[in-house]
Amino acid sequence: MAEVEISAMTFGPYGVGRIDGKTVMVPNAAPGDQLEVELSRAHRDYAIGRIARILRGGPDRREPPCPFLPRCGGCDWQQLNYPAQVRVKAELVAAEFRHALKLELDPGDLVEPAPAEFGYRARIRLKTGANGALGFYELGSNSIVEIDRCMVAAAELKLPSALAKALGRRCKEIEVVAGGGRQILIAHLGKPPAAPEIAYARRVLETGQGVAGIVLRAGKSREVIGDAKVGLEVEPGIVIEADADLFSQVNRAQNLKLVATAMEMAAPREGMNVLDLFCGAGNLSIPAARRGARVTGVDADALAVAAAAQNAARMQLRETQFVAMKAAETARFLERAHYRPDVIIMDPPRTGAYDLMEPLIRLQPSSVIYVSCDPSTLVRDLHVAIAGGYKVRRVRAFDFFPNTHHVEVVANLLLT
Repeated sequence: MAEVEISAMTFGPYGVGRIDGKTVMVPNAAPGDQLEVELSRAHRDYAIGRIARILRGGPDRREPPCPFLPRCGGCDWQQLNYPAQVRVKAELVAAEFRHALKLELDPGDLVEPAPAEFGYRARIRLKTGANGALGFYELGSNSIVEIDRCMVAAAELKLPSALAKALGRRCKEIEVVAGGGRQILIAHLGKPPAAPEIAYARRVLETGQGVAGIVLRAGKSREVIGDAKVGLEVEPGIVIEADADLFSQVNRAQNLKLVATAMEMAAPREGMNVLDLFCGAGNLSIPAARRGARVTGVDADALAVAAAAQNAARMQLRETQFVAMKAAETARFLERAHYRPDVIIMDPPRTGAYDLMEPLIRLQPSSVIYVSCDPSTLVRDLHVAIAGGYKVRRVRAFDFFPNTHHVEVVANLLLT
């Protein structure tokens, strides 16, 4: 056993302290904690510790409200009171920009707090275990912590126990998605769905229980039973529709704010060419097109592209086109075609868009709006754009994921 004082948090589940000059990372810790820890894993530059006893809690520590913590790995910051979570996220985002880009951001109002720290997730993804058990992995383990409720899930989301029991070992995970008063279940299988799995899912659907549709997925194989569409309000009164197994933001209230900020940064208007990369079902494309811009949306997911096109057609947004193509291939194609967008909007996955940055810079848009769920890959990619003649005009972050370390960041770049 050893004693350590936690001095900071990471973009991850760990608090950080030092023992005999060596960095120690401790899950479920809070800044200011004085802890007795057991060192479980030693690496060359750091060690991982486990809390054996809290000698003195830091000023922002609280007892996690969830009864499944600290075993459940779903929420890694619930031991921090919510104002502290927002403050620490802002400090970490500002530190990323300072270290990587030498850019000073004021953390004071950098992160927009969520309207609610619980009951906000419109979709959750649960692990499945023996006898229909549902839960999340224990931190750093493949052991499932079985739960009977989830505090961060939206109130209308019900645990899919009947489907988990029906599919048994065939099913690895089940997502529950809510939207427009409907609930859809997505079961992730180890093998493509066969007749027995389809029959099991159909029987679950026929029992009612408020489920509108079930999607069985295994890689690219996909079977839809019932109606899998959900609605997502992207602006007040403007709802896009897509199948529930396509990507959508989990925090609907914060997404409204993110879209409004992205549109304010992009300032789309009639006659403007907007290229929306990783467009999904149109979360940012549709609002830009509604303002009169000529929008080209690109996504590698053909189902998402089809949904975006259907949303645009339903809203009679004729100055839109949507292409199913990898974003990097599209950038090179547009460059050869001498296409010059006025604005590029991009919302890549967590891995970012590093290989795409130089092709995009050669398109010479006057403005780039980059939405990211990983500040470290964001600043890495922005560094390429800055070297290519762009400057960071504005950065805004949103707490889409209270009680976890995750944060959504929007950066606006201007061509100098």
